[in-house]
Amino acid sequence: MVKIGVLGAGYLGKIHIKLLKQIKEYDLVGFYDYDQNEVNAVCEEFKLKYYDDPAKLLDEVDAIDIVTPTISHYECAVNALKSSKHIFIEKPITYTIEEASNLIKLTNEADVKVQVGHVERFNPAFTSAKPYINNPMFIEAHRLSQFKQRGADVSVVLDLMIHDIDIVLSTVKSNIKKVSASGMNVVTDKSDIASVRLEFDNGCVANLTASRISMSNMRKARFFQHDAYININFLDKEVDIVKIRDAGANPSPSSYIIDPGQGKPKKEIYFEKPEITLNNAIKDELKSFYSSITENIPTLVNIEDGYNALNVAYIILEKMKLTSNDV
Repeated sequence: MVKIGVLGAGYLGKIHIKLLKQIKEYDLVGFYDYDQNEVNAVCEEFKLKYYDDPAKLLDEVDAIDIVTPTISHYECAVNALKSSKHIFIEKPITYTIEEASNLIKLTNEADVKVQVGHVERFNPAFTSAKPYINNPMFIEAHRLSQFKQRGADVSVVLDLMIHDIDIVLSTVKSNIKKVSASGMNVVTDKSDIASVRLEFDNGCVANLTASRISMSNMRKARFFQHDAYININFLDKEVDIVKIRDAGANPSPSSYIIDPGQGKPKKEIYFEKPEITLNNAIKDELKSFYSSITENIPTLVNIEDGYNALNVAYIILEKMKLTSNDV
């Protein structure tokens, strides 16, 4: 069993506490939060031990789950690393690039496991589609949300778009050569809408759109590659695969045949529907963290992944300063 504690008992912290109590491999020792109202709510609902000092909690655990506001991620992580504790830390990994860079150095020195909570990597729609994604050359992602005060203390790029930044970086194995971005603030003093274009050395282009003032919610990404088109609906957990090949003499009756003319062979467009096993993505990422600790294997979303996503997010924010006074 891995003894674990939770720092932060807000909206997401409560979800983590609930799921950690369900994972039998963990011994959930207790939690810390500075807000007494949250403390009272968690103690009443989960009957979980409260620590009035995070240092006392660190002393009694093997690993710590950091679900505090982003601005406090760095301090919490530094204290945990100095105590040689394994860390699960919510996205974005830290508030600044400098903090994330320092955490990488401290992690290497501490020789512990660190996993970053980019939960969409565990979304069943993405995991079922991932085997089909091979060298995409054009990507479109739309992440739209109705306004919530939670997360509004940072730009929509750090709040929402960073999910799709991480997904793109995990599927495109090439360096970014150009970033174009625009955005605007509408209801907060940070950007609430953002439109971004990432161009990679290998020719891939990714267009990302994020908004937290939409009338409805949407989390979709489309991947275009030479032999396939993959449509992923992260919200509804659906995947559509459209593939193309030479038609041959006996194409499937359900296929669509294209004749390009000029003596070129006919093409057969056919469809695949990967089987999706529904899951709780947060629960699965916490289980993955446990496995990395007990089996001494790399975390699926490591600290470098968290740094890379944050770094691209800040490049985007710098570009957006050209179109917005507040990002």
